[in-house]
Amino acid sequence: MTKTVEFYFDLGSPATYLAYTQLPKICAETGSQLIYIPMLLGGVFKATGNASPAMIPAKGRYMFEDLDRYAKRYGVPLKFNPHFPINTLTLMRAVTGMQLRHPERLEVFIDCLFRALWVEGRNMDDPQTVAAVLTEHGFDPAETLALTADEQVKTALKDNTERAVQRGVFGAPSMFVGDQLFFGQDRLDFVVEALS
Repeated sequence: MTKTVEFYFDLGSPATYLAYTQLPKICAETGSQLIYIPMLLGGVFKATGNASPAMIPAKGRYMFEDLDRYAKRYGVPLKFNPHFPINTLTLMRAVTGMQLRHPERLEVFIDCLFRALWVEGRNMDDPQTVAAVLTEHGFDPAETLALTADEQVKTALKDNTERAVQRGVFGAPSMFVGDQLFFGQDRLDFVVEALS
């Protein structure tokens, strides 16, 4: 039976972006399947009483320095987004809608949004910027916006978020191999061990 990595993610987390850059390669090397599970990090924080490390100034400064170290180690670009923190509700509904309605385009969709946020530093709170990013990558902004208003999509994102909390998720990125939870992009070596 093929092992799986369930990747609970929110686009607004730079640590999640870094995990995202590594997980497809890890899964390819271990013959595992990567399952993307969009969730709303704000909802997880609210349900668990957690908060972004960036809310504590000293910890936030350290975190971004540390993420920069990891980006260099992984050989991937990372730019601190000057618009951070981003309200990702609409973006995560769009991702969930894409997963439900156009699963064959999901990975390209996620990639263009992660890059806009964490490589290009664009303001993804601004609807015009979001529309421009989508257009540049061959997505119809009106069609994508319609997905975010779909009740089935809204419910799916809410259900994913609630299920994440029930499973013990308190932040992003969170990865499950079987019932084992691994939190943080700096725990990918344990994910590899669990898959091997």
